Parts: sequence; C-alpha cells; structure tokens
Amino acid sequence: MQHALVTLVAAATPSPVPTVDPDLVTPGPVGFAVIAFIALAVVFLVWDMMRRIRRARIRGEINEQLDAEEQMRDGDGGS
Repeated sequence: MQHALVTLVAAATPSPVPTVDPDLVTPGPVGFAVIAFIALAVVFLVWDMMRRIRRARIRGEINEQLDAEEQMRDGDGGS
C-alpha cells in the first residue's frame, strides 16, 4: 500500500516549466507608444480641466463683485 502511494506521489510531481519567451511578455515599441500616448492625453486633459475650473471660479468671483456693487448702488440710491 505504501509502495503504491509513493509511486503515485512520485508520478504526480510536475516537470519543470520551460522559461517564457521575453518577446511574448514585454509590450515592445508599440506598447510603449500606446502607453506614452495615453499618458500625454491624460496630462493634456488634466491641464485643460484645471484651466476651465480656474476660468469658472474667476467668472464667479467677478459676478459676485458685480452683484455686491449693484446692491450697494441700489441701497444708496433709494435712501
């Protein structure tokens, strides 16, 4: 019985796996170009978004100032 178990365990031992071909695993020049393009697109989109947010914030501040000036003018003219 033990002899059969030892034979079964010895037969179940896996053989060494051959090494992987690095050309099949690495992205290569095309993969690098795609990743570089994605990175540049993300940088451009973030830059554009920050510019738009800054413009909207400044427009909001200017509108608040104009509203405050208009209220002061209306308040002084009615007295």
